[in-house]
Amino acid sequence: MPQALEHADGSWAWVVLLASLVTQALTLAFPTCIGVFFTDLQRDFQASNSETSWFPSIMMAMLHAGGLGMCFSFQSSITMLGFYFVRRRVLANALASMGVSLGVTLWPPFANYLLEDLGWRGTFLVIGGVLLHCCVCGAIMRPVATNTAPETTATPAPPFKTTAHGCLATCGLIIRHHLAFDILWHNTGYCVYTLGVTWMSLGFLLPHVFLVPYARWHGVQEDRAALLVSIFGFCNIFLRPTAGLVVGRKRFASYRKYLFSLAVLLNGLTNLVCTVSADFRVLVGYCLVYSVSMCGIGILIFQVLMDIVPMDRFPSALGLFTILSGIASLISPPLAGFLLDTSNNFSYVFFMSSFFLISAALFMGGSFYTLQKKEWRGREAKAKGTISEATPVKDPTLEDKDDPKKHLCSEVMYVTSV
Repeated sequence: MPQALEHADGSWAWVVLLASLVTQALTLAFPTCIGVFFTDLQRDFQASNSETSWFPSIMMAMLHAGGLGMCFSFQSSITMLGFYFVRRRVLANALASMGVSLGVTLWPPFANYLLEDLGWRGTFLVIGGVLLHCCVCGAIMRPVATNTAPETTATPAPPFKTTAHGCLATCGLIIRHHLAFDILWHNTGYCVYTLGVTWMSLGFLLPHVFLVPYARWHGVQEDRAALLVSIFGFCNIFLRPTAGLVVGRKRFASYRKYLFSLAVLLNGLTNLVCTVSADFRVLVGYCLVYSVSMCGIGILIFQVLMDIVPMDRFPSALGLFTILSGIASLISPPLAGFLLDTSNNFSYVFFMSSFFLISAALFMGGSFYTLQKKEWRGREAKAKGTISEATPVKDPTLEDKDDPKKHLCSEVMYVTSV
């Protein structure tokens, strides 16, 4: 570790914010342009929709849960942002997520432009060079000094010769700790949120993958079809900073998880528009409304996780969180592609997306409300127990109801108990 560490909420934090913004634009937003290559890949490899869908699904799974390539850049940028910003953490997350908006805006037309001149193979070479700029962003993220003491283990180091059972037990403890299984077991809010987002991920990726092929299937020109995905990002460039300023206020702190559930619900309901019409003007309206829900999901998905889990365990919690989401992202597009091959109807894909999103929103919203109500009841019971314990023993010298000393004693004991 270098001798001079950066400090949270300092001037260098804004440089890290810029690096995180660029990293998210290069990594997290890149899969949104995969729909541009969908038809060409399907034609060149003579593959079905289900087989071609494995390409974006594997990419998203590796991005979230592989520990390779873009996964290292994306997850580390999110984690470093949480350490560098404390007071303005919500705003920082919102501003950094603008990178996704910029990427979603620029990647599809850029990929479509290269595809026309270079083909998909040449385009991938150029994109690979662009993604190398993540190395520059990583070099900017210097270690930050925190108030959290480094994690230490109270158990002594195992001897050189250990039994197989001891090795397995040690490995189990390490896996449980670093993959946050202990948090999953003891933190009910984290369990609910992780399961809800995993279920949501089964439907969230589908419009990004199938919207362009869906539009082209119904006669929309290639450049206009690619423009539809860019609308998502362009609107979010302006929506996310504004929304970040609003939800970053203290009065909204306890409602962020409900706002996230509401955004997921709106996202699922919006996808039903594509089952009604494929007219370009209707799809533009769909993209505008979809952008609002995408804004809510984008600025809150990691902030809610930071609210639920202590920051010293956030990297481990984020790891398990993204692994499960990556598994869902791996399964979802091929499953939708198989459904498309079977039915030859894109409407079923958007019905599938809406089902997972709406059910996930209802599950998270209902579960969070139940947990909060249970917490309130626990606080009320604890408060009542404290008051009853502080009730004064009857003093025989204060038998007279009109004696002011008796009222004064009772008032003092009540105020003390509160």
